[in-house]
Amino acid sequence: MTNIRSEDWAVRPSFVPNGPTSPVVLLTDDTGLTQLAGIPAVAWQTPWSEISNIELVRLHHQLALFATIGGVRYCWRNRELTDFDQVRTIVLEHGGVITQRRRRAGIFAVVAVVVIASFAGGIAAWFNRSSGGAQQLADARAVNLTVKDLPEGWTKTAQTALSYLVPPSNQVFTSTTTTAPSKPNTGFVAAAKLFQTCIGVSNARDRVYGAAGQQPNYQVSSPIFVTNSLDGIEVASTTQYYQTTNMVEKDTAEMSKSNFGTCFAESSAALILSGYSQPTPTKFTASNWQPDTFTKGFSRGGVVTITIPVLSKPVQLVMVMITHGHYEVTLSALVGSFSKAKSVLGTIANTLLARETNSTAEAA
Repeated sequence: MTNIRSEDWAVRPSFVPNGPTSPVVLLTDDTGLTQLAGIPAVAWQTPWSEISNIELVRLHHQLALFATIGGVRYCWRNRELTDFDQVRTIVLEHGGVITQRRRRAGIFAVVAVVVIASFAGGIAAWFNRSSGGAQQLADARAVNLTVKDLPEGWTKTAQTALSYLVPPSNQVFTSTTTTAPSKPNTGFVAAAKLFQTCIGVSNARDRVYGAAGQQPNYQVSSPIFVTNSLDGIEVASTTQYYQTTNMVEKDTAEMSKSNFGTCFAESSAALILSGYSQPTPTKFTASNWQPDTFTKGFSRGGVVTITIPVLSKPVQLVMVMITHGHYEVTLSALVGSFSKAKSVLGTIANTLLARETNSTAEAA
C-alpha cells in the first residue's frame, strides 16, 4: 500500500462540534487515515474499514476529497494540485473513484462575476469604462470587509460553500472581463428563473439576473472570514464600483421591492446547491431581513435555510445588498444560528454602508 503525507487541506464539517477545520494534514498508512487539524494540531485516526464512498474530485486548479465516516459525509479541499497523483493512488487502492469536473460547468465564473452583486445581463458584452480606474479600484477595495472589522477569534478561509458565491479576494473583475460560458449554465438559469418568478419581473426587465443588468467598472471581494463562535459564522463582502450613480439607483429600485430579500436569498441558495450538483428545491424556508443602519443609503436582505451536502446539519444563508453613490456591496454569510449572528451581521452591514459614503475610505 502507498503511504502519503499531504498538507494544506481544510475539512467540512469539523470532526467534533466547533472543532478545527484548517489547516489540515492528511496522513495514510496500511491501517487507516490520520487527520491533523488546527494549530496546535489535533489528531484523528480512522481505520480504512470505517471509511466508505471515497471520491476524489479534480476541480480545475483544486482538489476535493469526499468520504463517509460514521454516517457523516466529509469533504476535504485543497487549492493546489501538487499531491493529486499521490492522493489518486490512495483513493484507487481503497476502492474509491476519481472524478474530473469543469468547475461545475462554469457555475463559479457565472456566479462570481454575474450574480453576487446584481448585474447578470449581458454576460458576454462588457464595455470598457477605464477612466480613473486606479482610484476606482482602490476605493472598491477599501469598502470591503477586513479582519480588523471583526471581533477576536476570526480567521480567513477559502474552503467553504460561500466560494460558490464569492470569488477569491485576489481576483479583480473589470468591465472588460469576459465570462460567457460556451453553453447556458443550467444552475444559473434555474436560479434566475426562481428569482424572477419570486419577485415578479420578466427576464428582459430584470437587473439582477436578466437582460437589463449593467456592468460595473470593477468588482473585488474580501477574503472569506470564519469563526466557531455564535454557532459558527462564515462571512464575506463583494464590492462593485459603477460608472454612474444612476446605474446604482436603477438597480436599487428593483432591490426596493418588498420581497427582494427573500427572493435574492433563495436564488443564491439555489446557486450554492447547483455548485454541489444538487437540484433547485421546490420550496425554501426564507424571510426578509433589513439591517438597522445609521448612515444614509440602502440595505435590504434575506435569510434562507439551506441543507448543504458536505455539512452535517442545515445552516442559514444570509444575503444583504447595500448600495450608495457609485457602490453596490453584497454581504454574504453562512451561519449556524441567525438569531445569534444577527447582531454581528448588522454591525458589518453598518460598517460597509459607512464606507460606501466615503470614496476615499481606506480599509486596513
